[in-house]
Amino acid sequence: MVYSFPSSIGRARSAWTQLERDAFVLAGRVEEILEDGASGETASLSALIEAYELSSDVRVVVVDSTGEAVIGPTFDVGSDFNNRPEIAGALLGNPVTGQRESITLGSELFFVSVPVISGETTVGAVRITAPASKISGAVNARLMGLLAVAAISIFIAVIAAFALAGAFTRPIKQLTETSERLAKGDLGDRADERKGSREVRVLARSYNAMVDRLEGMLERQRGFAGAASHQLRTPLTALRLRLESAAVAEGRDRDEHLEAAVAEIDRLSRIIEGLLLLSRSEGQQVKRELVELRSVSEERCDYWGPLLAERDVQLEFLCDADTVDVLAVPTAAEQCIDNFIDNALDVVENGSRIVIKVMRTPGVGEIHVIDSGPGMSNLDREQAFERFWRAKGANPGGTGLGLAIVRQLAESSGGSAELRATPSGGIDAVVAFPRL
Repeated sequence: MVYSFPSSIGRARSAWTQLERDAFVLAGRVEEILEDGASGETASLSALIEAYELSSDVRVVVVDSTGEAVIGPTFDVGSDFNNRPEIAGALLGNPVTGQRESITLGSELFFVSVPVISGETTVGAVRITAPASKISGAVNARLMGLLAVAAISIFIAVIAAFALAGAFTRPIKQLTETSERLAKGDLGDRADERKGSREVRVLARSYNAMVDRLEGMLERQRGFAGAASHQLRTPLTALRLRLESAAVAEGRDRDEHLEAAVAEIDRLSRIIEGLLLLSRSEGQQVKRELVELRSVSEERCDYWGPLLAERDVQLEFLCDADTVDVLAVPTAAEQCIDNFIDNALDVVENGSRIVIKVMRTPGVGEIHVIDSGPGMSNLDREQAFERFWRAKGANPGGTGLGLAIVRQLAESSGGSAELRATPSGGIDAVVAFPRL
């Protein structure tokens, strides 16, 4: 039998368990006394119970099967406890725990009452009582301990949450600051790909890849602008000369100059298309077309011949085959020849010679533009293909882009370009394209 009890006692189940265990231990000790009436054991057991009461601040009473007290240091032996419901319940063989108002003490009483059983017979009962304030104090102390633990746990959790939040948001904040600098035009800054969660690191890598592509696009735009201005200078100059000549010529000469001007306009259009193609597809595979190097080189010799004659420079053309078919991006071969000749004119003296030579070698077709100028050092020949590099004493009107464009055209065609020294001290400018 278990009496109803308030929730505060419910929180004290551990205290009940302790007292209930003590009550069963005492019940085992008094079983023989109640069964056989061994009075010799009563005095020693009574002393033991008295010591237990003093150490635990409780009251203990042992009753026989009739409900009369047989041992109870704080009670009179022979006192009748049949009117106590917890005693009556224990004598029926049921442990009883609960809380009730004590008329004798005038306060709330906490009790545990267990039967003393011998065989199948209940020969008595043991009851342990304690003031409810004692149990409440223990409960309150435990609750305070639990609250302290909870407060410490919450404090640690809050600190950990702030630390984790900071570790997660700090890389996001840095990435935001980096993107704001990018919005202001700073392309040199990059996000840190080593910090933050995996998702943040992936985001940083994607951001850096985007900035790299953006920087590459802007660089290609700047390169295209420089390359276009360089490559268009020669045909525009030639076009102007043709139109000026046509303006003062008459008859058939004027028609020839106009036809040449139209041809130069067509070539100018092809150059622009080629530059646009390279600019849009830089870093990607460019569609190549079949080019016959001998015919292209002869056409460029016809174009440059009159201009070189005005400078008293002899132009010579050589080819070791009837046809040299290669694969190249549109206008690449003629632009390479124009750049090589334009550079040679800046260094050769009047009365000298420039040789254009087309060769068919295993796997490639080569164009050589050989001059008799002062030549270049090994270091200068290596650096000459870098954008905006110019040799000492070069034409002040130059841009330093001609050879860079040649290399880009050659490599986009699957070929190569280089400058070689000649035995006479000049330069042998070579561009090679893969043969069909």
